[in-house]
Amino acid sequence: MIGRSKKETPAPAPAPEVTPAGKGRPTPRRKEAQARNQRPLVPTDRKVAKAEERKRRNELYAKQQEAMRTGDERYLPVRDKGPVRRWVRDYVDARFSPSEYFLPLAMASIVLLFFASVVPEVAVIGMVVMYVAFAISLAFAIGLSLVIKRKLKARFDEDQIPRFTGIYAFSRLFQPRFLRAPKPQVKRGERRD
Repeated sequence: MIGRSKKETPAPAPAPEVTPAGKGRPTPRRKEAQARNQRPLVPTDRKVAKAEERKRRNELYAKQQEAMRTGDERYLPVRDKGPVRRWVRDYVDARFSPSEYFLPLAMASIVLLFFASVVPEVAVIGMVVMYVAFAISLAFAIGLSLVIKRKLKARFDEDQIPRFTGIYAFSRLFQPRFLRAPKPQVKRGERRD
């Protein structure tokens, strides 16, 4: 070769080892990736899947019903969960309320209306009693709901109080004590102010 000396050239310095870029495994084919991601929309054995789902649903329902009797917070419905709702339930259940007797009085008035053609005076008396009971019950329930809301604001932070807690108390006031769900956990007169 022209212009080259016959001297020996020094050996080049060894290059640092380069790790191969990538994930270290071959990319799966599209068919394989899609097959791995597919789950059957319908289980292979529908009867077994349906039985398992029913069993799971029944267990959850049984736990919820037991919680409605005992007041266990873990399994109560979302509507009844939390310390604020528990306090409202205890506050309402510890007091006598004329509102809880409205429903039985209304049912008795409706029965009296069946005899309106035979004894019209009794039906009129029944209707008057029902309207008076409704007015008293409504006034009491609204008043106690407002008291509860005021006490809640003094007792809990504003962000702890769920929406519609006043309506929750109002609706519980109109239910007869033995029909309330969750069941009352306090006796009448056992106040926890």
